[in-house]
Amino acid sequence: MADRYLYLTRHGEATPDESGLTDAGRRQAALLGERLRGVPLAAVHHGPLARAAETARLAGERLDGVPVRSCEAAGDYVPYQPSREELPAEIADSMLGFLEQFPAEERERGAELAAEAVARFTGPVPGDEPRHELVVTHNFLVGWLVRGALDAPAWRWMGLNHANAALTVIRYAPGRPPSLLLFNDTGHLPADLRWTGLPPHLHV
Repeated sequence: MADRYLYLTRHGEATPDESGLTDAGRRQAALLGERLRGVPLAAVHHGPLARAAETARLAGERLDGVPVRSCEAAGDYVPYQPSREELPAEIADSMLGFLEQFPAEERERGAELAAEAVARFTGPVPGDEPRHELVVTHNFLVGWLVRGALDAPAWRWMGLNHANAALTVIRYAPGRPPSLLLFNDTGHLPADLRWTGLPPHLHV
């Protein structure tokens, strides 16, 4: 078995109707591709929604022939719905109220897709060559995979927020716990393109 380096990013800034990217979002995607140009990526995976697909395409254009593939498991969904008993009492009402805005069917399907994402994108890989892969996804799945890498409680994917086109990297090595190498890194973006997608109180 060999190391897997999983590169995670949230799509670039979306238009209000979420049918694609804004001009800023397209710039973010291009700069993300430039940031990753020297990485030996085996593939770019993206969710099926337009804002993720466009981000992956624009980043992929700067990656010298790296294949770009759509994957439902990289999509936008609720990966896990906690029970009230799992949550700290002081935040239970707000957390559960937030999740209730999503249809029950979508929440149930999300658990299946999250399990598929874990099986497909995490853990060491067969062989003796490290694998580097980029997943262009959405805020919830980034939070879910980071939570898993840190072995945090299942509900703790909530509250992990990711800026548009920021970069998170997780290393999965044989015989070792996962390592969070980067989280929400916006160093490749100029100041005016950082922290889009997040409310002002989360800008740092």
